Amino acid sequence: MNEPEPADVASPERVAELTAGLTAARERLAAAARDAGRDVADIELLVVTKFHPASDVRALVDLGCRAFGESREPEAGRKAAAVRESVAESVRFDMIGTVQRRKATSVARWADRVHSLDREAVADALARGVATAREEGDRDGPLDVLVQINLDGDSNRGGVVLDELDALADHVAGLDGLRLRGSMVIAPQSHTPAHWMEQAATAHARLVASHPEAVEFSAGMSGDLEDAVRHGSTCVRVGTAILGERPLRSP
Repeated sequence: MNEPEPADVASPERVAELTAGLTAARERLAAAARDAGRDVADIELLVVTKFHPASDVRALVDLGCRAFGESREPEAGRKAAAVRESVAESVRFDMIGTVQRRKATSVARWADRVHSLDREAVADALARGVATAREEGDRDGPLDVLVQINLDGDSNRGGVVLDELDALADHVAGLDGLRLRGSMVIAPQSHTPAHWMEQAATAHARLVASHPEAVEFSAGMSGDLEDAVRHGSTCVRVGTAILGERPLRSP
């Protein structure tokens, strides 16, 4: 009788699933870039591994992935530590979910980049977290951050509204320990993805005009990456199309 696979190692069947999903996502991204007249090398594929186990991340590292998106703390911190301790390759973990002030210090310990900054209070908490993490030897450099833009003004949706974008960006740029790198958007369900990506591109251009260093544009997910690429996205966040539906029980 065959011995069962260890719990922290993806089964051959799971590796095959991940391989197929990743191959399809890469082909889809390449096609979107061609259709937009862009070089696919200028668009990062950020694999969203939230709710999925560290064994999936390790398998994806073996398949050539080096950047992953997470959204829940402390699950994300534990997963990042487990993966980094067990792979030789340098991997990046980005926080793409809402950051709670009380968890900002924890996020600052493991995150290479935060895509979802939307409040000055959270920016201040992250800056303090970076200082603490540096003092305790948990990180060396600054924390890269993207400002999440709220496109439709829905108060239940994360992100800063357009009228407050400039003030937040200026605040972040003035904080020690944080490095403003760009903007992030999640397209609302109303209207079409193309409509929202056009709005997002306009907002992003406005940010770059006042902060030329903030060129990264995190836009597009499994359902709308083509529209995002057409409107200039430099990072698409793809989870379901690669890993499938989230497990019934998260790790």
